[in-house]
Amino acid sequence: MTLLIIAGCILLLVLLITWGKTNAFLAFLVVSLIAGWLLGIPLNKLAVAVEKGMGDTLGTLAGVIMMGAMLGKLVAESGAAQQIASSLMKVFGTKYIQWALMITGFVIGIPLFYNVGFVLMVPLIFSVAYQYKLPAVYIGLPMLASLSVTHGYLPPHPAPAALVTQFNANMGLTLLYGLAVAIPAIIIAGPIYSKTLKKIVSVPLQTFKPVILPEEKLPGLANSLLSSLLPVVLLIVTTVIPFIFPSAAFLHDVSAFFGNAMIVMLIALAVATFSLGISTGMPMKKIMLVYESAVKDVAMILLIIAGAGAFKEVLTVSGVSNDIARALHHWPLHPLLLAWIIAAIIRICIGSATVAGLTTAGIVAPMVLQGGVDPNLMVLSIGAGSLMFSHVNDGGFWLFKEYFNLSVKDTIRSWSLMETIVAIAGLGGVMLLSMIV
Repeated sequence: MTLLIIAGCILLLVLLITWGKTNAFLAFLVVSLIAGWLLGIPLNKLAVAVEKGMGDTLGTLAGVIMMGAMLGKLVAESGAAQQIASSLMKVFGTKYIQWALMITGFVIGIPLFYNVGFVLMVPLIFSVAYQYKLPAVYIGLPMLASLSVTHGYLPPHPAPAALVTQFNANMGLTLLYGLAVAIPAIIIAGPIYSKTLKKIVSVPLQTFKPVILPEEKLPGLANSLLSSLLPVVLLIVTTVIPFIFPSAAFLHDVSAFFGNAMIVMLIALAVATFSLGISTGMPMKKIMLVYESAVKDVAMILLIIAGAGAFKEVLTVSGVSNDIARALHHWPLHPLLLAWIIAAIIRICIGSATVAGLTTAGIVAPMVLQGGVDPNLMVLSIGAGSLMFSHVNDGGFWLFKEYFNLSVKDTIRSWSLMETIVAIAGLGGVMLLSMIV
């Protein structure tokens, strides 16, 4: 009976978001309260559980996500992203334009949230398409595959970072494994798959022709790369040090402190404030306005994550999450595959990768915490599943369709299938890693 209640609540969540057009945060709150009542949580404890779930989730993530958004916005506003893209184009030339754009998307996608990265990078795609007279979809899809994968797989993006916290995973290890899984997935879904899309006619709207900063106003390439990738460098270094010096207790303590995601983002933001802001002549007041704008961009994402945390806490307090974990243990499927399937189904039904990932996490968390599977790989498996087959209920689908001025049919053939390939290739990479680690 309890499993039917959970299935019904997830169906209600899907219907509220898709058919009812309800905001995902409000939908999560309503479904959490209904689920808690149906599962027998006393009314005097139900509201407390919802509040605790929201607080516990945001307490560890709010700073990371907010500072990540600030860093990404500064990378965009300062011209660092344009500098990275321009430099890679010069290195790769016309013949390997796709690879240049793909690498640009990957580098920029690590600090930038997907929607910000999309709006920032699409004008660059159009600029290249106009300049070299190449099909926009053919050259642009690899870059967008990179942006999508970094958003779905890699911390400090919201859903992966939230999953790392829920599963007690290691942020640095998840990032290292994520890089190993992400790169092959991007290559397959990007340069390889896009070869089949050369005949898709895309005439980008004139509105989206890029406004490019003069080259003399751009920060240097080394500065741009270091400022953008500093969080990745710090996470990798602090993860590797304990393995290199296993007996150095002091270094372990230092690595634990500086490897904390919030500390990493704070250091990276402080460095970027000077390197991409003050040192380039940007007034401190303008830098702070950029940061304020970034916070507005991700406020709703934080609320959705908080709502998902409330749902997870209701499942935990009711004890049904343990029942689900025990039931799932008897399914003749590998836990990583099972989590991927659940995330993929929710993604196809709801359209939001973030909601799909966080909802799945609440269902499979007990199984992970009981030691049934590597938590770092579970983060990646759910992340891959959450990207499965983006279609008409996903804002990213319409963003791609309208910017590239495509029909629904061509959007499904290009965008939707690219997302599907990314999801399946990601699962394959995770399953291969599970045989090694």
